[in-house]
Amino acid sequence: MSTAPLNITRNASQGVREETAELASWALSDIASSGHHTSSTTQHHSHLSSQMDQDELSRHESITSSRPQAIQEVSEPTSPQSSHSSKKSQCQSALTELIRKSPRTEEESHGTEEDHPPTPAGVHPVTVREGIISQPSERTMLLGKKTAYGSIKDLEGQQVARSEPTNRIKAVLHRSKEQTARIIRFASNPKSWDGRKMLEYGVRQPASFVPPVILGLLLNVLDALSYGMILFPLGNTTFAGLGPEGISMFYVSCIVSQLTYSLGGSIFKGGIGSEMIEVVPFFHKMAFTILARVGEGEEKKATVLATTIAAYAMSSVLTGAVFYVMGLCKLGSLIGFFPRHILIGCIGGVGWFLVATGLEVSARLDGNLNYNISTLEKLLRSDTVALWIIPLVLAIILQSTKRWVKHPLTDATFFLSIIAVFYFYVAAIEEITIPELRDRGWIFAAPDAGKPFYSFYELYNWRLTDWRAIFSTVPAMLALTFFGVLHVPINIPALGLSTGEDNVDVDRELRAHGISNALSGFCGSIQNYLVYTNSVLFMRSGGDSRIAGVMLAAATFGILVIGPIIIGFIPIMVVGALIFYLGLDLLKEALVDTWNKVHHLEYLTILVIVVTMGAYDFVVGILVGIMLACVSFVLQTSQISAIRGKLYGGVANSTVRRHPTQQRFLLEAGKQVHVMKLAGYLFFGTIVGVEKQIRELLREESFRKQPIRFLVLDLYNVDGVDFSAGEAFKRTNRLLVQQGVQLVMCGLEIESDVGRSLRNVGLFDDDDGVYYSKSLNSALEYCENELLKALYHQRDLEVETESAPAFLGKQALELLLGGSAKTSAEVPQSKQISKTFWETMSYSPRMHHLHQAATTTLSEQDPAPQRWQDYHQPLQLILQTFSTVSDKPEDFWSKTASFFVRKEYAAGSVLYNPGDRANGFYLLESGMLKAKYDLPQGKYSELIVAGTTCGELPFFSATERTSTTYAERDCVTWMLDEDEWRKMQDQHSDVSQELLKITLKLTSERMDAITKYMLLTSG
Repeated sequence: MSTAPLNITRNASQGVREETAELASWALSDIASSGHHTSSTTQHHSHLSSQMDQDELSRHESITSSRPQAIQEVSEPTSPQSSHSSKKSQCQSALTELIRKSPRTEEESHGTEEDHPPTPAGVHPVTVREGIISQPSERTMLLGKKTAYGSIKDLEGQQVARSEPTNRIKAVLHRSKEQTARIIRFASNPKSWDGRKMLEYGVRQPASFVPPVILGLLLNVLDALSYGMILFPLGNTTFAGLGPEGISMFYVSCIVSQLTYSLGGSIFKGGIGSEMIEVVPFFHKMAFTILARVGEGEEKKATVLATTIAAYAMSSVLTGAVFYVMGLCKLGSLIGFFPRHILIGCIGGVGWFLVATGLEVSARLDGNLNYNISTLEKLLRSDTVALWIIPLVLAIILQSTKRWVKHPLTDATFFLSIIAVFYFYVAAIEEITIPELRDRGWIFAAPDAGKPFYSFYELYNWRLTDWRAIFSTVPAMLALTFFGVLHVPINIPALGLSTGEDNVDVDRELRAHGISNALSGFCGSIQNYLVYTNSVLFMRSGGDSRIAGVMLAAATFGILVIGPIIIGFIPIMVVGALIFYLGLDLLKEALVDTWNKVHHLEYLTILVIVVTMGAYDFVVGILVGIMLACVSFVLQTSQISAIRGKLYGGVANSTVRRHPTQQRFLLEAGKQVHVMKLAGYLFFGTIVGVEKQIRELLREESFRKQPIRFLVLDLYNVDGVDFSAGEAFKRTNRLLVQQGVQLVMCGLEIESDVGRSLRNVGLFDDDDGVYYSKSLNSALEYCENELLKALYHQRDLEVETESAPAFLGKQALELLLGGSAKTSAEVPQSKQISKTFWETMSYSPRMHHLHQAATTTLSEQDPAPQRWQDYHQPLQLILQTFSTVSDKPEDFWSKTASFFVRKEYAAGSVLYNPGDRANGFYLLESGMLKAKYDLPQGKYSELIVAGTTCGELPFFSATERTSTTYAERDCVTWMLDEDEWRKMQDQHSDVSQELLKITLKLTSERMDAITKYMLLTSG
């Protein structure tokens, strides 16, 4: 009998394996029948497949008809082995073998025959076309070659990746080695070549990318004419004629960046890399700095050029290093903290620079545009005015046209049309010749004959390089790097949003930009970045592919090799219109689009940055912008009050369950407690408003109308306190002490950042008298206890002078007010106030107010307690507790005394816990209880003082306890348990009904108090 389970297990295991093997053979044969073999082989395999289907069907029918009723023990068969599993255990299941023999990846399917596992007899070789199993049927494998979630090999690779230490360099080298081996195996086995795929990937796909590549190439050419042409300050005689070199450097930067992004550096397959137009002013800054350092003149020209081009390349390497380190340290999100309006101001400054550069290029001005009378006279000369007016008008026309025409090819079509119209008139008018147009400034001067595309490399001469001059350009390099760092983390997420790319990693893109800029610098070129506009146009036109990006790089290289000869045939008005258009567009973005959209202080900052950059210096403009941003931040934040709420006691009460007499007194006397809820970061800009409000409270006129004894500052929502704010609190406390007002600070931990900041300025020193607590509730409780001392003192005075009614004995008053001041914890011990001082307190508005509140509260007491002092407990306690919520006489409540049982609890004793059955209702004679609620929404606690009830709602509603209630002090209680409650209902139904009404009233009062406090603390 002991072998039966074993037999069943073995037979069941064998049955599963046999069925799995059948599924494997069916799946393999069906997949193999859809492979790309010759027609004869396909027919042969089809015949074998159909034959196998018939054999399997007949065998299945045979098994079904002859299957025994009892499970017989059969010996465990050996799992089939293959070349991949020869070293594994013989106990592998057929399902493991099926997964291991799952179809290979596309690269492996093209390997040599030795790389493929041996095909079992009668089973077709597995073939997969374009990653999809052909002719799926009910026998197709559930785990195919590829699914929407990857392949089996991908899962295995993930397991390996989890077990191995993450080393990026080793991983890249390993992947490169594997890919190289696959390519070699594929190339060395012509039999595995697929002509249709080679035609698809080698001809058809590249052909489909030709239109977007042409568009991208046109964009690069136009950018080269506008950006690259003015890379050097052509207006200066030292740099005149370097337009072709600038264009060549621009193309080299484009090619390097394009290959970096397209070969896997960027997540954007169709991203276009190019130079930033915004960096041109910084290049001019470096060029003029070097020129001023080295000096002008023909003998120093070679030194100036060698130093300038070396500085350009080094700035690219520096930018690349900064980008890569930021990406490596995952600091991409850090840029989001930089003020956006400073960047907008810098963009506006670049726009000003481009407009000025457009005037220099179009009007053939020497040097930079000088804002003086002589420059204005030259611009208005008859032979000059048309040179710059026409491109400026063309730029304005294009700017206006694009308000209605949104086609992506509008810019390219417009500028190509200008060239076509220009040369149409040149051809139509015989008197106009190309050399004459060059002399008059309508066409760029032709470069030197035979000048190669790599001519800018001839400018490098490390022996002539002035390294001190290069060091003098470091501020400009850093400003240029800073400007580039601001752009990339802003453009990358915007590009991901426009293209629908959800897996954008800014840190990865920063690393790609670092590699691209460093390579460009080592190639002797300039900075580059992923251009948002060009990339969107390129991808939307069909170039969203890495192949298209590589093709664009190759086409750009072809334009580079053609050389700068085409420069001599480009109309200057085209380049001028391009520069004017870009400058006006950037000025519009900075000064027009932000109007009424940013704060007036931010707009003033933008305007100052634009004017400073355009009229004075770019680096100084950035520094001025940063300083103005700081000033703007302080001014704006100081206008937002740190006081988020102001309340008075009586409205803001603690959650302590007090006797109604105390509550009536606190409702009036609590007005001397003033609560200020502060929020945000308190610094020198926001603390001024807080000080002003506090001084307003202490002003003589305000103080007489609303005298305060305690100022409670709730810092729960305060994020931090700087040194100036801490000193302001200390200064304010000295002022409060002079006025007899105690400062109470709550909502902070003494070891928190806010607590340490206040402690460092000495705010919590003993002589300062500042009281602090962790919560607003405890702070309000402290203030209420201090105010109740006035009530107790007034009671004692009336008893001593016999001014109180005769029926109000001291014991009755103590019972009425919740217990003796000597034992009740809700009124902490303090120094006794002398009778003389109390009598003279009426001279102070604050003391007079307390005196009136205490006297009124005591005089409003019902004379009925005169008879209560002769009653035994618990009747005294019952009458005291229920007198304010019920109008029933003493005879009515005397029936209930016998149902209550006296119970004493030492300090720390637990009455009940959450989830316990409610088996009692308590009346507290003396001492204090504390109830703690630990809910999913948060923690909450309340104190229960003498003369009040406890646990009434769960008891009378027959629900579970919701709090942990324990004795805060030694307590004496009277409890009504379940048995006595049933007896009371049977014997005195009228009393039990009244008790239920009272319970609802008390519960309503507690819920109202808790709701008010929750609203108070959440505000």
